[in-house]
Amino acid sequence: MGKIYAELDERLSNFIARQPLFFVATAPCLTADGDGGHVNVSPKGYRDTFAVLGPRRVAYVDLTGSGAETLAHLRQNARITIMFCSFSKQAKILRIYGRGRAVLPGDAAWPELARRFPAEDGKGTQRSGRRAIIVVDVDHIADSCGYGVPVMELSAERDLLSEWTDRLSADELDAYRAEKNALSIDGLPALS
Repeated sequence: MGKIYAELDERLSNFIARQPLFFVATAPCLTADGDGGHVNVSPKGYRDTFAVLGPRRVAYVDLTGSGAETLAHLRQNARITIMFCSFSKQAKILRIYGRGRAVLPGDAAWPELARRFPAEDGKGTQRSGRRAIIVVDVDHIADSCGYGVPVMELSAERDLLSEWTDRLSADELDAYRAEKNALSIDGLPALS
């Protein structure tokens, strides 16, 4: 039976910290009544890229990828859902609903937020592919059973994304983002 929570307490924060993967869902509103556009769901890995900032605020490091749907949707309407599901013997799904915003490197809030993530080379906000920190003000927290989620064992984190961005110069990374991350698939502005 699912439960609704008033805040992210220590038990929920510990559950989040144990998960090697989470999913982010967003959707645009292209018409006056809020319809239209493509719903986006993105898997996010790297345990060092997610932080519980407080009982009703979370953040994650957004890494360069082949698209920028989340950034575009947050710019347009800020709605976001983050889902964690346990692949261990504990059957549980946790969803965090809220309003998100992107903090970019160079923004005044970046240094304070960056301290919440590991500062080791190649980790957290030191990952070469970082393009933003997504901050979410939480308005609803709920769990569900997760009985339909398989039990799986993590063999390793895939470091290909970091390796790829490490090979690019700053200019090459900027050019890639300008080509691939400027607009959403629905033509909404994403990363400028």
